[in-house]
Amino acid sequence: MANTKEKKHKKEGSATKFSKETYLRWYEMMQLMRRFEEKTGQLYGQQKIKGFCHLYIGQEACAAGAITALSKDDKWITAYRCHAHPLGLGTSPGAVMAEMFAKATGCSKGKGGSMHIFDKSVNFAGGHGIVGAQIPMGAGLAFAEKYNKTKNLCICYMGDGAVRQGALHETFNMAMTWKLPVIFVIENNGYAMGTSVQRTSNVTDLYTLGEAYDMPSEPVNGMSVEDVHEAVARAAERARAGEGPTLLEFRTYRYKGHSMSDPAKYRTKEELATYRDQDPIGMVRYTLLENKYATEADLDAIDAKIKGQVAEAVEFAENSPYPAPEELYEDVYVQEDYPYVQD
Repeated sequence: MANTKEKKHKKEGSATKFSKETYLRWYEMMQLMRRFEEKTGQLYGQQKIKGFCHLYIGQEACAAGAITALSKDDKWITAYRCHAHPLGLGTSPGAVMAEMFAKATGCSKGKGGSMHIFDKSVNFAGGHGIVGAQIPMGAGLAFAEKYNKTKNLCICYMGDGAVRQGALHETFNMAMTWKLPVIFVIENNGYAMGTSVQRTSNVTDLYTLGEAYDMPSEPVNGMSVEDVHEAVARAAERARAGEGPTLLEFRTYRYKGHSMSDPAKYRTKEELATYRDQDPIGMVRYTLLENKYATEADLDAIDAKIKGQVAEAVEFAENSPYPAPEELYEDVYVQEDYPYVQD
């Protein structure tokens, strides 16, 4: 990327309190998310990926900043825009891509597809296709941590459309009453499918919804990975101290439509250009170069490595088998042995 293009991402002052290692981690993580999603969109157009598919392009800082602020034992849950979070947490790109190809080697055995990525090994409790369904489940994950007396928490993501669900209010009430260690995150990208926030509610500052329950709540610049990290770190400190949940409204933007079937004609070119100038990856790249944390050659090498990882993921998915027909009957029920129950 040329220096002239970097300058548009310049922030006031280039000095930072985050380390070179953190910025490099953010850059590599977000680039993987971006390139993976771009390839996903291309493959969808070739009909190699089918069904519903929602891309995360533009929102990468919302996941990356939170990942560096939390511990590996914390739990994660989100909605159906769910490819980026597990990639950042360490799920194999091949397993995610194979899942979208409906292959047996996918992280949900090829049974879930794009909207139901799941990986217990990195504590990612899944993407969920029912709008708002993950909100009470996120509180349930947090309840388990509190019940087991751990210091872990759950971070629960939702879209701006999901906040219209009644389950949110029931969950907020219970979470505050029981002081559950949960961070609720609204990824407010401005549009519930194709309908703007302004057209769906009188309340457009979505973080204020938490105030009805005396829940600490704040807006966050979701295009800034630094701001996301700091806000999540503060909320995590509260949760681990037993002080209960926090609501964060990440004000972000998706550069693509709601799903692959959405041409996004409800947005103006000027609006899109405004957010392109705030691209979170471009801002991190600028910071790395401005502070001499990396050279153009260093970042180009990272880009080339990620391009190779994505290509390997596609090859893995292409060459993987489909699930056997009898797999249809597996994973429907879980059998548990209860010693106190007699036949």
